[in-house]
Amino acid sequence: MSKYDREYEAFQIFEQVQDEKEAEVSRPRKDEETKELSPKKSREWEPVEMDDSFYEIEYDSCPLPGVGKFVLRSQKLEAPVRDPVRERFDRMRDIARKNQYLYYENSRFYDQKIRQENSRIFYEQGRFMEEFEDHYEKEVPFSAYFPSYQAMGYDQLRTYFTWRTKVRQGEIEDTSISYIFLYLYELLNQIGVRDEEEGADKLLELWLVMRQRQGAIGKYVLRWLKDYHIYYELPWSFKEFIDRNGLEAYYPELTDPEDNFELLCSISKYDVRKSVFYKEGQEKLIRDCFQFTLRRLKQVFEDKGIDLEAMIFQPAKNMPQWTPFKEALFCPVRRQRDRRVVLSEKEIYLCSGNNWTFSTRLTTESGKRLVGYIMKQMESVLRKALHYKYKLSSGSLSGPEEEVLRQAGIDLEAEVKAATLEFYRESTKTVVSVDPDRLRQIRQEALQTQERLLVPEEEAAGGFERQPELKKPGAELPPEMQEKPGEASDVETERESGLEDPWTELKNALTEVERQALGILWRGGSDIRQFADSHGIMLEVLAEGINEKAMDHVGDGLLDGELAVYEDYAEQIEEILS
Repeated sequence: MSKYDREYEAFQIFEQVQDEKEAEVSRPRKDEETKELSPKKSREWEPVEMDDSFYEIEYDSCPLPGVGKFVLRSQKLEAPVRDPVRERFDRMRDIARKNQYLYYENSRFYDQKIRQENSRIFYEQGRFMEEFEDHYEKEVPFSAYFPSYQAMGYDQLRTYFTWRTKVRQGEIEDTSISYIFLYLYELLNQIGVRDEEEGADKLLELWLVMRQRQGAIGKYVLRWLKDYHIYYELPWSFKEFIDRNGLEAYYPELTDPEDNFELLCSISKYDVRKSVFYKEGQEKLIRDCFQFTLRRLKQVFEDKGIDLEAMIFQPAKNMPQWTPFKEALFCPVRRQRDRRVVLSEKEIYLCSGNNWTFSTRLTTESGKRLVGYIMKQMESVLRKALHYKYKLSSGSLSGPEEEVLRQAGIDLEAEVKAATLEFYRESTKTVVSVDPDRLRQIRQEALQTQERLLVPEEEAAGGFERQPELKKPGAELPPEMQEKPGEASDVETERESGLEDPWTELKNALTEVERQALGILWRGGSDIRQFADSHGIMLEVLAEGINEKAMDHVGDGLLDGELAVYEDYAEQIEEILS
């Protein structure tokens, strides 16, 4: 028989005598003769009046070790000391207890749902504790991924709010990095700041102090500063904010959204910055004229119910979703208006129906053609107004955008010309300011002069001597040296003979390989890449060389982005290839 299968015999536990009565307490056992169970014996306990007392169980007061008995002792119950800070923390935690969410195990939806719910709880608790200040003597560290109030104990909460109180007073001390991230979350949610402007300044201030002590926050704060300027509509642009605070090195590809010139030149089919006219001291004139013309065109398009920027910036149709402050506990409680935010040549953010999307492609071929046509037409008008030696053909607008403008009744060529000429007149007009005192003085001097010029009547009755006839300039020269009618001077003839046709200059400037390549492209260009490879030169370099020489001599490129030759110069190109 195994030791685990043997039967244990019953034994008496203890005896207790009370009020001269004995009671035996034992487990039931078998009767050897009748094989019946004997009746169970027990004692009846007398009830004890509790009054204001309570029972204690006291051990080692009985003969058998480990067995206790109730001992009636009186004790005064005192009310606990009230802690208002703990009570406030409890009310804050009650916010989380009222928010229940479903649990979906091993599900991405579950992660997203939990993240959104935690962000909302954090926002509500942050608003509840927004004005709270503390002065706790102890300092307890805290470490957590996605730190929140709910994950902190009593001492940690008091440590954090004491540190936050000092930060708001301008005393930024080093502390656990989780406390710092918790404060950053508050700023992103506009907790504890008057407005968006103060929130941006507080973010930057904390980063400037902590970037040397807590290097880990740098990559997050720099990313959140950009998200902050996209999500919140601030009175300054992100480029202005970066320039003002000397952060250019952290955002090298940034574009000023208020200055569309550089951005649009980078995506345009025609880059006016490469023009000879632009390089000959007209940079400011062209930049200012383009901004003026673009504003006028936006108004014209808006009057016709068309968004010009939407026609220019046409990103991909299926743009991915963009979430602001993705690595933080952020609750998007503010409804966003529909808008477009362009930060650089490869960053465009669109908000539609309170949903944000993002794309790295700013526009399509249609948008590039539209911008190129506006720039080229504007430069053509400016050249004529300034009597520039080289004219520029703007060509024509083709593609779906032309049909859109035709149906809307917009003559883009006429609108660009009108806006350009208006800008030129305003920028070159002479402003005369009149001083009233000076004007009165001039009138008095004029009256005095008039009185001196009056002729007495007796002198007026007499005759005047005949004035000698003035000789024509050059009449004193010998006949053989005088200029004959219809003949130009030697100086003018010499000047004219020194001028060479710009297309002839271009023809002479092109190398034999470039002329052959131009001929191949003019005939269709099917084997142009093979031609470039056979001469050991990259096709892009070959095409760029042709366009650069064309810009230098005739003020315009000959090839577009697809290496197609502009048909506007068909006659001149035939002459070059002849």
